[in-house]
Amino acid sequence: MTKRFPDGFLWGGATAANQFEGAYNEDGKGLSTQDVAPKGIKGPITEVPTEDNMKLVGIDFYHRYKEDIKLFAEMGFKVFRLSIAWSRIFPNGDDQAPNEAGLKFYDNVFDELAKYGIEPLVTISHYETPLNLSKKYDGWVSRDLIKFYENYVRTIFTRYKNKVKYWLTFNEINSVLHAPFLSGGIYTDKEKLSKQDLYQAVHHELVASALAVKIGHEINPDFQIGCMVLSMPTYPLTPNPDDVIAVMKAEHMNYFFSDVHVRGVYPGYMKRYFRDNHIEIQFAEGDEEILKHTVDFISFSYYMSSCETADPVQKVKGQGNIMGGVPNPTLKASEWGWQIDPQGLRYVLNQFWDRYQKPLFIVENGLGAVDELVEDEDGNKTVIDDYRINYLNDHLVQVWEAIEDGVEVMGYTSWGCIDLVSASTAELKKRYGYIYVDRHDDGSGTLERYKKKSFYWYKEVIATNGESLK
Repeated sequence: MTKRFPDGFLWGGATAANQFEGAYNEDGKGLSTQDVAPKGIKGPITEVPTEDNMKLVGIDFYHRYKEDIKLFAEMGFKVFRLSIAWSRIFPNGDDQAPNEAGLKFYDNVFDELAKYGIEPLVTISHYETPLNLSKKYDGWVSRDLIKFYENYVRTIFTRYKNKVKYWLTFNEINSVLHAPFLSGGIYTDKEKLSKQDLYQAVHHELVASALAVKIGHEINPDFQIGCMVLSMPTYPLTPNPDDVIAVMKAEHMNYFFSDVHVRGVYPGYMKRYFRDNHIEIQFAEGDEEILKHTVDFISFSYYMSSCETADPVQKVKGQGNIMGGVPNPTLKASEWGWQIDPQGLRYVLNQFWDRYQKPLFIVENGLGAVDELVEDEDGNKTVIDDYRINYLNDHLVQVWEAIEDGVEVMGYTSWGCIDLVSASTAELKKRYGYIYVDRHDDGSGTLERYKKKSFYWYKEVIATNGESLK
């Protein structure tokens, strides 16, 4: 049977402003939480931006966007996922008026995408909060962030209402439980942050997200607005019922976010968790009504699965995994300890579809690896990245299987379609792209772009709408 994907399937790639734009202090942009996190999610925060922070330059998309978008068009992208840097639009986050130069930059990017018929898929808040909001208000712990986010959302929805159709409110919103500074701009040290404050921050984000859906549909009823969660299917380490219940509890912590986004109410299992942990979420007047503004689709990242157990002796966390979880003894792992499980993608697609019957969009999936730039027989520089091709091929075959299962999948944007700075470790040597960028972790490099072998592979996948998959 040929693996042809549905007509209109949105093929493309995904990026984040803080990982590839650079120009961190140009044209009126304010500082963001990323500008003081030189070592990524797990590293220490600095007082001011430091030279070892690869994200300050990124891969200089800010000045090279035309060249890069032309390469995406050559691959045949139907959609390109990017984020808007909040502090490019509101440098301090609590400014009254937006920064026109920042707004103009994204106008130019969207116009360039339109030139090639590529739909933008825009993440409104992707792991970066204006640093001022983080320091002054403790990020999303403060209810004030809802009004600042609302101001930001109204500004960009109004400005780009005829240029952008697809929007995501927050990137991997559930990751705030594990990386509160990067995901939620929460300046209080994670070890000192109370569960009360953490879950109150979550509530503020969920209300802000629903408010964005409400505002977006008022500004342009054709907007398609989705949530975005980090998906990680969890398997019981053994058939012991205790392990199965441990899995249920672990998955509840992730489903909580999509349940509220899709159903508009807090689920019973979370109310129990709050009771058991003496957490009392403060609902302001009107919050319950706002939460009823539910998303049009669910988007998610998928990189790996994990296991869970009730046995404390076997509860050993996997390497390089922000969500915790126990490694699966039956799976191989990437160079960064992320376990490779293509079937987990089919499984999670079915899980989401069975639970919600809402369209699904895979907006991140990919393999971070060390690439070697070589010369082909024609003397062109390239990367022979068969390992990446095999990884992506195997995952896309499972997407096709899920579609055959009856799951409605809108599209697929593989992560880091052009090499960028890794979020977890802030390295450039952990490369994901179809396009190699000549920049290295010591800051050296020409920033030249080179097409990898996977560039041509993905171009054919898109041209044949999946029929070339093996």
